[in-house]
Amino acid sequence: MNKLIWKLLRRHISIGQLTGFFIASLFGTTIVLLSIQFYQDISPAFSQEESFLKNDYIVVTKRISTLGGLTGRSNGFTTKEVEELQKQDFVLDIGSFTPSLFKVTAGVSVPQSGMNLSTEMFFEAVPDKFVDIDLQKWRYHEDNRTIPIIIPRNYLNLYNFGFAQSRNLPKLSDGLMSMIQLNITLRGNGQVEQYKGNIVGFSNRLNTILVPQSFIEQANQTFAPGREAKPSRLIVEIKNPADKTITNYLNNHKFETEGNNLDAGKATYFLRLIIGIVLAIGLTICMLSLYILMLSIYLLLQKNSQKLENLLLIGYSTRQVALPYHLLTGGLNLLVNTFAILLVIGCRKFYIKPLQEIMTLSNNNDTIFIFIAGIALFITVTALNVWTIQKKITSILSKGKELKG
Repeated sequence: MNKLIWKLLRRHISIGQLTGFFIASLFGTTIVLLSIQFYQDISPAFSQEESFLKNDYIVVTKRISTLGGLTGRSNGFTTKEVEELQKQDFVLDIGSFTPSLFKVTAGVSVPQSGMNLSTEMFFEAVPDKFVDIDLQKWRYHEDNRTIPIIIPRNYLNLYNFGFAQSRNLPKLSDGLMSMIQLNITLRGNGQVEQYKGNIVGFSNRLNTILVPQSFIEQANQTFAPGREAKPSRLIVEIKNPADKTITNYLNNHKFETEGNNLDAGKATYFLRLIIGIVLAIGLTICMLSLYILMLSIYLLLQKNSQKLENLLLIGYSTRQVALPYHLLTGGLNLLVNTFAILLVIGCRKFYIKPLQEIMTLSNNNDTIFIFIAGIALFITVTALNVWTIQKKITSILSKGKELKG
């Protein structure tokens, strides 16, 4: 039976059409899988701690004028200004920096090196959702009086490559810093209290010394009761960093942004946009190649419709009649996906080394995801082919029965 249908299939098969499908589908599938693999490779830049491609945000401050600086005029944001900024179309979310209203002294001792350091410092806090660290570590427990602290990474770099190097002191790694316990002294309202401080992370996003919001609110009430902590900085998550209205709004209200967050956000936005466009192009080519294949199969079925109809009417099942067509499409799809995966792995070898120079990859040989994506794409396309062919052959059987009736 299958040999008979294969003979029918070979009589009207178009090598040109199937070759066109293979080339177009291979091109489109390779683009899709390469886009997925590339995004998978750069995903640490979107999701890892201390990432430079996190959610788009800017840190907003008020512009300090010469007269305002000399007269000591406050540059804090009022409630009205915060509410007005929150209403802007380009704003997704907004949070305020809460400053400490008390004196802070921090000291650290490393007996092995004989190093004793002590300095006055300050604390600030932002809502937890803006903190780029595991929030399980970001909890203040009053019972052990230990404060989790996040410091800017450039502070550690300044110590390691400036202070320590000039004085022949040991350099401190992230891991070592996390093991060192700081001696924290808080003063205010006639009170002096001792705490321990643990450095739980380093931030590339926020240029300040962060402590949990819950701690700083409690400490301000204890050491500076009755005083209002007016925020002098706002952290704003924005929809589209490339939106010109952001710059216009900030200039019109004499606001400024810290660092190059806005430029980095624009780079992030355009990178995501480019990946999305490339992925869309690949999917479009895949859909067109799928259309070419289905058109070829439909033409084969149409040319053989009379003979297939006779086979169905004398008792052969639609599954038996459709099986060679299923094998043809499944085989072509398997061949396309196999070659596409091999091409993606080959292309990855060219871009992975430059990528490693600008970011840390969790697994340099992580290509398992592309195999999963390729298998998923193969199953989806083949299932669609099988369903379409089965439907067409069923319609041939129904049409034959109507004509015989």
